Parts: sequence; structure tokens; C-alpha cells
Amino acid sequence: MEINIIGLIGMGQMGRGIAEVCALAGYKVLANDADQKTLTDSKDIIHSDLKKLEEKNKISSSAITSALDQIILMKDLSGFDKCDLIIEAATEKEQIKKKIFLDLQPVIKKTAILATNTSSISVTRLAAGTDRPQNFMGLHFMNPVPLMNLVELVRGIATSEMTYQTLEQFVIKLGKSSSVSEDFPAFIVNRILMPMINEAIYSLYEGVGNVENIDRSMRLGANHPMGPLELADFIGLDTCLSIMNVLHEGLGDTKYRPCPLLVKYVEAGWLGRKAKKGFYDYNLKPPVPTR
Repeated sequence: MEINIIGLIGMGQMGRGIAEVCALAGYKVLANDADQKTLTDSKDIIHSDLKKLEEKNKISSSAITSALDQIILMKDLSGFDKCDLIIEAATEKEQIKKKIFLDLQPVIKKTAILATNTSSISVTRLAAGTDRPQNFMGLHFMNPVPLMNLVELVRGIATSEMTYQTLEQFVIKLGKSSSVSEDFPAFIVNRILMPMINEAIYSLYEGVGNVENIDRSMRLGANHPMGPLELADFIGLDTCLSIMNVLHEGLGDTKYRPCPLLVKYVEAGWLGRKAKKGFYDYNLKPPVPTR
């Protein structure tokens, strides 16, 4: 199946990144978000990100203009009847995602493929709530999307071979690589990454080391480009907690129990970079550890 027009729902950090790489690859992108300010601001943020790439001589000014022209902001879903592929990139809450797909059903054409950027929720379960489980698949981009090469392809139990082949080729056209994951909680990357982050938070909680020493140890001792607590802030502590809850509930193993300190930070609204405070205080320059 040929993909020309992409519908994108959710223009937060992940959605903006997906819109950017799709537009740079020449796809027309119809973008929507429930929050109008998020939607309105998204194009300016994408423009700013593209200018940074231009400053590094990775793209030309004409490529920026062309990409921005490809992104059309939609206040509702009515224009999504033209889309060949719709990617959901909303917040990591199952009921919100299910409602989005339900709202799409009366609008989109019968041949359209539905994809979710979920980082942990069952693709099979989300697909079962639609009228086209055979045309439904997980398309999990890594954060930050423009810089990360991998996209996880996650087949639900009913996903057709045609849908899989179409999205595999789509990822190639974006200039990215794919890995195939079975539809198990958190898939491959987050199944491995999130327990490591959770263990780093336990190490902080139990006083094994402070924020600075834990992050320095993993940067210099394991050659990680970013320490686990800094990475948690970058991802969003609410997202980390959501994924750990999915792992804990889905696999029933106590080793996936979210650290109580992670829960406390989320309850406090200390969600990381997007909230200007998490394991680091981003109101200060350079950011200072909060513990």
C-alpha cells in the first residue's frame, strides 16, 4: 500500500518529532492535538529544531521551508479522511488512546492504516477496539525522534502481513532502521531500559549514591551518553512511571515494582525537563540535582 498523506494525533515532544521526520521525508502531515495551544505552538518549535539542524549543515534552508509547508495543523479530525496512515502519539494512557481511535472510525477511509506510538501498552488490545485490527500496528519511535535511528515495529495478533510490510518500507523511507518486537509489555527497548532507570532511582532512594554520582557513574563507567536519572527527566517521570506500571501489572513480577521515590516525584508534579524540575532543577543554569 502506498502512503502519501499522514495523519498525526498528539503534538507533544514525540508527535512534533514524528511530524518533523515525516515532513523532511516528503510526506504531507495533517497534525492534530486536543490542546489548541500545544497545536499552535508546535510548528514554531519544529521550525526552531530545524534551524538547529541547518546550523550544523545537516539540512538546507530550502529543506526547512519545504518541510514546514508539508505540515498542516488541523483543529479537528474532519480532514483525516484523506490520510493513508494515521499515527497516534498521545499521552501514554490507554483510555485516551482508545477514545482517539474510536473518534477516528467514522472519519477515515476503509484502507487507512492505524498506528500507535505507544511505548508499552498492548497493541493487540488497542487494535481490538477498532474496526480494522488487521490494519493496526505499533510504530514506536525513540526520543528524540529526529536524532534516534530506531523505530520498533510491533505487530498485534491480527496485524496483516501487508500492514507490516507497508510500515517497514515507511520506516526505511524516513531514513531510519527498524526492529521487530512481539506484543509484550514495554516491547524491547523499554523492557530493558525502564527497569535500569527504576533501579537507578532505587539506588538514590536507598542512599547508595546521590543524583550526581549515580549519573556520573553510568556515563563514565558504562559509557552511557546520558546518566539514567538525567535520561528519566528527559523522557518524563510520568511516562517512566506509566511504563513501569504496565510492566508490573502485565508481567506480575515484583522486580518491576516502581520505586516509591518515582511515585512521589510524579505526585509532586516534578516530571522532569517539561516541568522544569525532576531529579534536576532546570530553572537553574546549569541544572542542579534536587537530591
